[in-house]
Order: sequence, then structure tokens, then C-alpha cells
Amino acid sequence: MSVDFLIKRAKEIQVVIDSNAPEIEKLDQEIGDGDHIFNMQRGIKLVIELEPIIKDLSMSKALNQIAMKVLSGIGGSSGALFGTLFMTMAKSSNIDKGVSYKKAIDMFTNGVEAVKERGKADVGEKTMMDVLIPVANCLKQGIKNDKNLKELMIETIETAEKGMLSTKNLLATKGRASFLGERSKGHIDPGARSSQLMIKTVCESILNC
Repeated sequence: MSVDFLIKRAKEIQVVIDSNAPEIEKLDQEIGDGDHIFNMQRGIKLVIELEPIIKDLSMSKALNQIAMKVLSGIGGSSGALFGTLFMTMAKSSNIDKGVSYKKAIDMFTNGVEAVKERGKADVGEKTMMDVLIPVANCLKQGIKNDKNLKELMIETIETAEKGMLSTKNLLATKGRASFLGERSKGHIDPGARSSQLMIKTVCESILNC
């Protein structure tokens, strides 16, 4: 993984999120305050605009720049949570000497754990963590079992989709949706959907390399 890899994936994610924006906005209007998609689009745009600044930086400095930009530029809880993800990844040891895919997975899974602690959320609470935590566990298990990268990416895509779909019948206990009580059931969480789309985009890009 390189800084160029991060920039290219951000651009691919922007295309996917923009193309699915009406769906995500509708999901959020049903159980949230309707601003999730705008925060996501703004955050991705801000990251892409960092390209001239970060393209020649070390991995740790580039990730830290991304974290700071996301923290300061995205509203709602998304900024704090995604900022925590990137900040944790930036603190990983020896990443300026090169990042193998196993190291990248380790960075990501540690980042998800930090987000879990920051957001005080776990699987089953109808949030993006219903996607991120199972995906992190899938990746860790895949490395432990020495699965080849292609097989692991396919399994990760499937895990992300399963986690996203699982939120439909969950009772929301976090954020605006929690005020709806039982009425929050029957709707997919918008954060889970956007997270699933981002993970799928990155995995498919790796598969197509």
C-alpha cells in the first residue's frame, strides 16, 4: 500500500458514493437527520483535494493529514469516527518503510478497534460498526489462516454486505435513529450502507489489480 494507492481508492470511492447518493440519502431520511450522505461526500472530496499536499509525503504523515482534514471538515459523528480510523492507522509502526497487504490489514483492524472504542458502539446496534467490525474480524481471521489475497477480498465483500443487510431488522440504539424505537426496524442503516460500498470498492480494486 502506498500514498498513491490511498488517493486512487478515494477517487474510486467518490464515484461509487456519488452514484449511490440518492439511496443513502433516502435511508438517512427514514431513520436519521438526512445529512449523512452530504458529510460523506464532503469528507471524500476533502481527502481527494489533499493529493498535491500528501502525494510525496511518507505514509504516516499522509494518513495524519487525512485524519486532520476529516476531523475538521466533516460534520456529525462521521468526522470524529473516520478521523479516529485514519489517526490510528497513521500511528502504526514502521509504515514509512513500506506497507505489505498484511500490514495494511493490521492497520485497518486496529483502526476499527479504535473507532469502536471512540463511538462506544458494537455489532447489533444498527450503525456502521455492523459492517466494520465483522469485516475487521474477517480480515484478521483470513491472515491467521493464511488465505490468499483474492479469496480474502471476495470473503470481505460478502461479509460487508451481510453486515449491512443485517441492520435492516435491528433496533437502533445510537444516534438520531434511537429516538424512533421500534420504528427504526425495517430500514438499513445509512452508515452501514456507505461503509459497505467503500469496502466493496477497495476490495474490488485490489481484485482487479
